[in-house]
Amino acid sequence: MLRNILHRTLPHWGGKWRTSASLFQPFNHTAPERYPWLFRFVRDETGDGPEHRLLSFGCSIGDEILALRRYFPQAAVKGIDINPANVAVCRYRTRRLSGVVIETAGSAAQEPANRYDAIFCLAVLCNGTLTAMAKERCDPVLYFDAFARAVADMARCVKPGGLLCLTSTNFRFCDTTVASGFDVIYRANEEHISPDLLYDRNNRLMKGARYAEVVFRKR
Repeated sequence: MLRNILHRTLPHWGGKWRTSASLFQPFNHTAPERYPWLFRFVRDETGDGPEHRLLSFGCSIGDEILALRRYFPQAAVKGIDINPANVAVCRYRTRRLSGVVIETAGSAAQEPANRYDAIFCLAVLCNGTLTAMAKERCDPVLYFDAFARAVADMARCVKPGGLLCLTSTNFRFCDTTVASGFDVIYRANEEHISPDLLYDRNNRLMKGARYAEVVFRKR
């Protein structure tokens, strides 16, 4: 069944998503229950209910959607991913869950403003080849300006008082313009900080830099 779904989906997309300016992470790695500490914290902060709306940005093949449904059994959950193959698999895996919508998208640009109680963007705004190669500059693989645009779109979609969750990024949210509209409310423990390299606004490596800020509340 899943093979048939992929066969119908991919010919219409070809390789277009691979060259999209919205593509950050080219790798498809995911895992169940990858961020229990983060999901627990957000649930305790926002609560749950049928009026709650959550967005999984870069939902991959659905592990994050399935985890969110366990932590937020009543909330409306939407997942978006730039890769149509991921979307096909995610839709298949979550087909029996009510209140879940999965769409193909490379940004949050089409999402309504002030809609979500929490947005999760976890291990998406990064590129694994940078860590492997320890490059002094991240361009032309990745650009700070693209990161800034991506988080600005997400920031617009978070409700006032809502949460933006960012982990494993190659840039710091605090270096963006929209960060001034948010307060840091959670810093990850050392064991949860990603080893991904960090780059500054000019795409230069910040040697030895660590960034523990992962949850931000919109003012």
